[in-house]
Amino acid sequence: MIYEIELISPEEKDRLYEQYQDRFLYTKKAEIYGCCLKLLTDLEYVKDRWEDNFYTMSENIRSHGRIIVLEEKNGKPLVKYDPMTKTAFLFSIQYYGWIKSITLAVAGDLLEDQHRIYHVHGAAIDIKGRGVSIIAPSKTGKTTHSWGLLRLPEARLVTDDWYFVRLSTKRPLAFGSEKNCYAEADIGQVWTEYQSLIERSKFDDKGRAIVNVRWVVGDGGVVPMTSIYHIVLLKRDKNDPTIVKKLTPEEALDYLLSNDLCNPHQLVRDKRKMSIRTNFFKKLLDQSEVYLVNTIQTPQESQEAIRKAVLR
Repeated sequence: MIYEIELISPEEKDRLYEQYQDRFLYTKKAEIYGCCLKLLTDLEYVKDRWEDNFYTMSENIRSHGRIIVLEEKNGKPLVKYDPMTKTAFLFSIQYYGWIKSITLAVAGDLLEDQHRIYHVHGAAIDIKGRGVSIIAPSKTGKTTHSWGLLRLPEARLVTDDWYFVRLSTKRPLAFGSEKNCYAEADIGQVWTEYQSLIERSKFDDKGRAIVNVRWVVGDGGVVPMTSIYHIVLLKRDKNDPTIVKKLTPEEALDYLLSNDLCNPHQLVRDKRKMSIRTNFFKKLLDQSEVYLVNTIQTPQESQEAIRKAVLR
């Protein structure tokens, strides 16, 4: 696991809150698909990135969940999470990518329990009114190929990292979760259309920055939702010569389950929670056309394979 997760009681949450409340130098509230998440931190750069990343919620709205990020030197990365009050204490976690994902996981924990709204650690692109989702394990090309699809003239971004889903008897609806993207510096080397965006951004020591993709695609290039038609799962296996394979819903579910749902940021993993997520993905896959793409070729060749699969 990239960081350790320890589930705590509301009583332990109260004790920690009292212990550290003098260090809450900065507070900020974000709106994440109708949820109010409150950040408390002693790290100014975390507060600044949070403001750039998420939509702002009025400070007069009471929070549904809390993310408390504290600088602890020489400690192991640790999340202490109270599922009852949706409060997460993050110790020795300074990488903003983890902080934002844990924030989204808290919102997902709340929404799947209380509103039957589910979450996917994946990208969603709207192309001519038809949603394409890319779901993938780390380092197989999720961001590269979602930004690659966004280069299409009639493509619009919903999200490049995490979205929420409403299911019904009609097609699944995917809703975005972030105002701006947390992008890698090398995206401009893969797709030159984004180089000007990269040159105008300030990157952290992880080689990532909060970027406003609207600078390249325009205001109309980002939309709040789409209907999911296609799901593209990615893998990178040099021992498998097959580049594109259409999957049955059962095959796709097996792949996701064998890869931890392509989401390392699941705060609660008990039997009840995993059953909720498994049942959700089964329904989502049943209502979608699913492909598995092996990204062992160049990004340009893999992108062409994805486009041929979903743009027929």
